[in-house]
Amino acid sequence: MTDAGTLAEALPIDPVAVAPERDLFSKFDALIAEREALLASGMRDPFGIVMEEVRSPTIAVIRGKETILLGTYNYMGMTFDADVIAAGKQALDRFGSGTNGSRMLNGTFRDHVAAEDALKEFYGATSAMVFSTGYQANLGIISTIAGKGEYVILDADSHASIYDGCKMGDAEIVRFRHNSVEDLDKRLGRLPKEPGKLVVLEGVYSMLGDLAPLREMVEVARRHGAMVLVDEAHSMGFFGPHGRGVYEEMGLELGRDVDFVIGTFSKSVGTVGGFCISSHPKFEAMRLACRPYIFTASLPPSVVATAATSITKLMNAGEKRRRLWDNARQLHGGLKALGFRLGTDRADSAIVAVILETQEQAVAMWQSLLDAGLYVNVARPPATPAGMFLLRCSLCAEHSAGQLDRVIAMFADAGRSVGAIA
Repeated sequence: MTDAGTLAEALPIDPVAVAPERDLFSKFDALIAEREALLASGMRDPFGIVMEEVRSPTIAVIRGKETILLGTYNYMGMTFDADVIAAGKQALDRFGSGTNGSRMLNGTFRDHVAAEDALKEFYGATSAMVFSTGYQANLGIISTIAGKGEYVILDADSHASIYDGCKMGDAEIVRFRHNSVEDLDKRLGRLPKEPGKLVVLEGVYSMLGDLAPLREMVEVARRHGAMVLVDEAHSMGFFGPHGRGVYEEMGLELGRDVDFVIGTFSKSVGTVGGFCISSHPKFEAMRLACRPYIFTASLPPSVVATAATSITKLMNAGEKRRRLWDNARQLHGGLKALGFRLGTDRADSAIVAVILETQEQAVAMWQSLLDAGLYVNVARPPATPAGMFLLRCSLCAEHSAGQLDRVIAMFADAGRSVGAIA
């Protein structure tokens, strides 16, 4: 028998000879070099933050320091709601830690149905499908609803999950300029009348926090015979009389004006998961055709139990909504008064984006804020439009006015230290 050493000598391997002509990781070399240069300069990695302890919807421990959270999308502060936590614990005890299957097989438990029922009541809809993430909801619905020979028309600044849903499907893709009603009208007018068309919009665009002119866009889409899908991930819970989103705020109705609403549990609901609601009479057929719904494990029962409880409570969360909007106006007004360039002229949403000149300036300011005890998000292309670097703040209903006064003071010091404000 030949031992390993003898075999290696008998069959020497030249690593150059067997290496592929092109390393599959070569395409990432520029990205790797950019990150290494950033870390070599002494900066921390803004995309590798670890929450060592989370004490409330607005406070965590990061690198051993108590830190105000202003970048978590926990808009309504539901993550520590006592009823929500109790529902999750009860489901964990009653059903165990997971489902071990898809919704089409053994993966539908009592609380999956309860979450879908809560969504139908919340939105006044006849159908609701719960997905394992919001990303999968867009991926599944868009790729399934528009097929070969049909068209998806989407805003150029659409979320990655919307673009990926388009890539996964067989429909023809048409982009229009961000929030341009005229460009949407022009591009729809160029398409043949016979094929089916789906216009995909977002209520709030997550990078800058700006709103879509949904009323005008829906009117254009309907005039051209298109169906309409609106992603309300960043507006559920606090836009509109019932908290249904920007479409409700603008006086539009599900079924009459909007065909599908996509949402997520990872923001206002305070857990994880995604969903699509509709009142189309044939919508239930999606359960039999949507691959990201059929071929993935369903959410753990403890997760959907927390979601169902949270959604039910959001139906009567008027005081939380009021506090969230007060907080958004306080932060936006304070940063604008300091001279920062912001993503919107007024507090249009619970997102306040501070636009910086370069990535180096954005990361330096982010680190200065973190050192002072404040966590915000760094955003850069491709998440943002080309050449745009920003710090994104996400307000929570549980932020106190005193916390936001401290936040504004931290921004003043950090902004001056990096030359972002005078």
